[in-house]
Amino acid sequence: MINRFTNKLLKWYFLHPREMPWKHTKDPYKIWLSEIILQQTRVEQGLPYYERMIKKFPSVIHLARASEDVVLKSWEGLGYYTRARNLHAAAKQVVKDFNGRFPETHETILQLKGVGPYSAAAIASFAFNLPFAVLDGNVYRVLSRYFGIYEAVDAASGKKTFTELAQKLLDPEHPGDYNQAIMNFGAMVCTPANPGCDTCIFRKECFAYLHQAVADLPVKAKKNAVRSRWFHFLVLEEDEYIIIEKRTARDIWKGLYQFPLVETDVLPDPDKVKGWGKSSAFFSEDEINVTAFSKIISHKLSHQTISARFYHVRLQASKRKFPAGWIKIKKTQLKKYSFPKLIVNYLKVLLF
Repeated sequence: MINRFTNKLLKWYFLHPREMPWKHTKDPYKIWLSEIILQQTRVEQGLPYYERMIKKFPSVIHLARASEDVVLKSWEGLGYYTRARNLHAAAKQVVKDFNGRFPETHETILQLKGVGPYSAAAIASFAFNLPFAVLDGNVYRVLSRYFGIYEAVDAASGKKTFTELAQKLLDPEHPGDYNQAIMNFGAMVCTPANPGCDTCIFRKECFAYLHQAVADLPVKAKKNAVRSRWFHFLVLEEDEYIIIEKRTARDIWKGLYQFPLVETDVLPDPDKVKGWGKSSAFFSEDEINVTAFSKIISHKLSHQTISARFYHVRLQASKRKFPAGWIKIKKTQLKKYSFPKLIVNYLKVLLF
């Protein structure tokens, strides 16, 4: 028997459809792709990426066979690039371990790289009608406000409470509809800011609304410290050529390209940059000749704030060997490489 909350939510869902291309398919590959794209991303922003990637990689086999550079280029601008690398790795996993057929059980879906409990429940319920409840930010918000749960959603005890409650509320015969309904309700009505409480179908029984606690829920225990970093990109130009390098360290933007980078603990005066050349084998014969530099550009990530400046350096034709990792390309080839959004935005204003 469906409880009152679930019944009311499902009625609302069928009266307020939210059209999205992945809603009308049972193809687990397309559903999986949409779920990975929508992690940390609004639907409006993720939709064009989904449509482009489905066209470029129509099956999991096409995705697995693509190079990492091609996958990251397709993801360029979407952020949280670990998702793209995990997506690519999982596609290869499906081909290698499952003969190219997407796994069909909750347990095997969880084995895929980058797929956690939320994504596994979503794929299992939407593609295979399996009774697993999803728990994402929207669901935590709806349940904490409606039931008045003050346990922290990011604490182990809180996660256990919400997991048990979500599973109890799930409609076992229509798990996909229920999961989509509660996520849609959180995205459309029970929003983080300015929720539609005055017209909400639950306003007469919602704990948070009745106790003026909407702004207090959900509760989060952890507040991640924001790290500040200072990046100095050397835009090294030699006639129609320019130098780039690939980020390979276990850090932000791994696998993407950038201009040669110097990172410091503070943001120095631009004139001091000239001295950097003395410590570089490539520039050992002369100091870096900065012809122009940008203003300081602030770029905020989830747990980091990057303060960046671009320094333009004119190189003379030289037979000196480039440092390991530097790649000399024509400026017209820049669009073939995937760069972090910070650099993509800067490239848009350059007049090469």
